[in-house]
Amino acid sequence: MATRYTIRRFKPGDMDRVLEIERASFGKDAYDRKLFAEYQRKCGGLFLLAEGVRTVDGYSIACISGKYSNLAERDNLVASLESLAVHPHARGNGAASSLLKSTIRRLKLQGVGRITLIVRKSNAVALQFYERRGFAAVRRAPGYYEDGEEGLIMRLTL
Repeated sequence: MATRYTIRRFKPGDMDRVLEIERASFGKDAYDRKLFAEYQRKCGGLFLLAEGVRTVDGYSIACISGKYSNLAERDNLVASLESLAVHPHARGNGAASSLLKSTIRRLKLQGVGRITLIVRKSNAVALQFYERRGFAAVRRAPGYYEDGEEGLIMRLTL
C-alpha cells in the first residue's frame, strides 16, 4: 500500500536529508550542497519535499523560465524539472508521484505552459514513470552526462 505523503517546501534545515537522498539515489553523480543551495535560492517555491510519517523520503526541484504579459503568450512560460529523487528504501510508495503531481499543480497555478526534463536514456524506470504521466521524448541530448551517456529531453504540455 502506498504511503501518504505531505508535500511541502524545502527549508534550510532539510539540507542534510536531501543530501542523503541524493547520494543514495545518484552515487558519484550526486549534486553537492552548493548546487542545492543555489536551486533553493533560484527556484525556492518549487523545491519540494515528500514527507512521510517519520521522515522526508524524496525531493523535487523545478525552475520556471520565460515571461509573458498576457494569457495568449502563456506557452512561452516554461519550467524545467531539474531533479526528482526518492530514497531507495522508500521507492514504490508514491513519493515520486506525489511530488510530480504537486509540482505540476503549482506550475499550472503560476501559468506555466509546459515542463521539460532530461533523463538518462538507459534509465528505463524513470522513462516509464514520466511516459505514464504524459511526458514524451522530444529529442536526444548526446553526451549530456559526465560519463558520456546520452540524455533524452522529455516534455509535457500543461
